Amino acid sequence: MNNIKERSISMSTFKEAKEKNLKKLEQFVPIVARVHGKAHPEFYDVHKLFDAICAKIKEAGSETPDLNQEFEQLRQITGNYTVPEGVCETYEAVYNMLKELDKAYQKQQEKD
Repeated sequence: MNNIKERSISMSTFKEAKEKNLKKLEQFVPIVARVHGKAHPEFYDVHKLFDAICAKIKEAGSETPDLNQEFEQLRQITGNYTVPEGVCETYEAVYNMLKELDKAYQKQQEKD
């Protein structure tokens, strides 16, 4: 029983993070780009990278795609997912979900 409990606690896998966040991100990212893009033009790059991540995920099917470059660029563009001052909760949620996906991906890469 302890083994199972330990595994479930440490298994914030990329697959789980995808299932938890991807649909919301697909809804939120275009909206945030439309609402905040003029004031935060870097978000247009976030949007493009997110679209690239989605395309690779869909193409990979049940496999884990190589997303190292996309997540590295996201970390650079966002200042390691630092939420800008004066943005809405949805903008903040997008950065938090992207950060969670990134961390789960990096954790999985360390295991593989």
